[in-house]
Amino acid sequence: MRGQSDDLVTILIWEAPLSDDEPIAFRPRSSAGFATAAASGRHEPIIHFSRKELETILRVYGRRVAAGDWRDYALDFGRDKAVFSVFRHTSEVPLYRIEKCPSLARRQGAYSVVAASGLIMKRGHDLSRVLDVLEKRLDVRLVAV
Repeated sequence: MRGQSDDLVTILIWEAPLSDDEPIAFRPRSSAGFATAAASGRHEPIIHFSRKELETILRVYGRRVAAGDWRDYALDFGRDKAVFSVFRHTSEVPLYRIEKCPSLARRQGAYSVVAASGLIMKRGHDLSRVLDVLEKRLDVRLVAV
């Protein structure tokens, strides 16, 4: 019946105003009944690339994109390592993974380049030297006439 206003339900939606200055805070979802690190009071840091490390990686990535070899990348951050994955096509598996694993920093080096087959191509303490394995080298030979 149209005349009765008792049947109307009014839903109010309130949205907080957003500003450009405030950061967006992401909070992990609580798991269903399981104790998480945040719930137990422990803080486990997430491994990430620093700005300098990302600049070094993106410099190599940019050169290879300009050459037409690579087209896409992905970043993954976890508790044990950070990974920069490089793709030729978006729907493929990564061609290379550039990994930062601080737990290996004192032994073999924190940085490594891993091929799609799982082969560790190079590992070391200096990121720029590890990334040299991804650079295309021109094989120039002098031939005497």
